[in-house]
Amino acid sequence: MNEQYENTSLKKIIITDLQYFGSINWYKMLFEFSDIFIEQYEVYQKMSFRNRCIIAGSNGLINLTVPLEKGRGQKLILKDVRISYSENWQRQHWRSIFSSYRNSPFFEYYEESLKPLFERKHVYLFDLNWEIMEWVNKRIKFSSQVHKTSSYDQTPNYTNLDSRNVMTPKNFDQGEVNLKYQQVFEDRIGFKINLCILDLMFCNGPASKSLLLKG
Repeated sequence: MNEQYENTSLKKIIITDLQYFGSINWYKMLFEFSDIFIEQYEVYQKMSFRNRCIIAGSNGLINLTVPLEKGRGQKLILKDVRISYSENWQRQHWRSIFSSYRNSPFFEYYEESLKPLFERKHVYLFDLNWEIMEWVNKRIKFSSQVHKTSSYDQTPNYTNLDSRNVMTPKNFDQGEVNLKYQQVFEDRIGFKINLCILDLMFCNGPASKSLLLKG
């Protein structure tokens, strides 16, 4: 066993993929564990939340996708997957978020620190997602220990749960609605389950953590 996994008998450990602005249910799940191991040595999986998230606009759901350099289908290790800047996707993502949430109760509360995440040009997808996760964790006061894997283990025996490739864009809205709050466009499009964490934060601000714990 790698030394970073030693002395884990008293801990509750999960290994998971790293999402782009992780979904609400993903964060709700993470709060149940003392130690989070983020997989960085897996072969990149298409059609996942690793490079996309879902927000709610006035006319329905909006998928935001980070474009990747050619070669993403050549079985690249996740940490080596590069972001493409052939199109200005950062501006498009920010405009969609601004348009959807500018009238939410807490958008201005987060705007100043959030916008720079869409201005820095990370080379690798994993590095972008890691910075986003650190930004979110700080603001929702996520206190569990977060680690990066040091190698790929198909069947890790040090974890209580392996959630890699479990939550996907195909099944994100399945299951019970176990975390309910007032959304910006709920009166127009109804309540939308398990959007990206920004939706919860913009609508509830510092209360987001308590909602995740109660949910």
